[in-house]
Amino acid sequence: MSDKNGANDANGVNPEKDLAASNLPGQRGDGGEEIRVQRGMFGANNGGDTSGYGGLVRSIRLPGATARPYGGWFDEVADELEGALEEQGLVPENVIDKTVVDRGELTFHIEREYLPSVARTLRDDPALRFELCTGVSGVHYPGDKGRELHAVYHLRSITHNRLIRLEVSAPDADPHIPTLVPVYPTNDWHERETYDFFGIVFDGHPALTRIMMPDDWQGFPQRKDYPLGGIPVEYKGAQIPAPDQRRSYS
Repeated sequence: MSDKNGANDANGVNPEKDLAASNLPGQRGDGGEEIRVQRGMFGANNGGDTSGYGGLVRSIRLPGATARPYGGWFDEVADELEGALEEQGLVPENVIDKTVVDRGELTFHIEREYLPSVARTLRDDPALRFELCTGVSGVHYPGDKGRELHAVYHLRSITHNRLIRLEVSAPDADPHIPTLVPVYPTNDWHERETYDFFGIVFDGHPALTRIMMPDDWQGFPQRKDYPLGGIPVEYKGAQIPAPDQRRSYS
């Protein structure tokens, strides 16, 4: 249900997501983009899968672009954003790689060089007014060649009670994404944490240093290809070896 301002009482979730069957999450199984084939419950490939599902084989897919209509206020936001970009002399198809409606969420996949412009437009346009960014999270898909690193932003419109996502990708070989601190200052520590754990370099950040790990730490612990090593733990009269030196299940 929406009020006269177009807001809804579903905490920002699209109230009309079931209008088009093609937008339902169940469609992902046959479509989208396959990034790898996983064997076993957790993808372990060294004999360490003790779940009992070692024979399970499934395709890991990312949702593909969604066709219009998106349903509800999703179309309104998409139209307003594309129109605002055109007013700035930008071609929406060059800025927005794809638009995805999946699991009741609207996500704009943005080309990284345009991220600050898109964020500023979403914040300042009166019909959009996404005043709050609740942070940025990193994701690492080693099988998503050429765009292994993803940065995901959740934007909240307090004015219109809406929630959307922005997603930007970068390759392992060039892990640079523009900072959003000038647009959303509260992203300062979120970007530092994402840099610390995933190695995404936020160009223009005022002080991009580690926030959790020691300054001299080697590597980025949340990447999927980070070795499952560790530091031996010492007790009185005994020593527990690092995880990668313990017993093997193979």
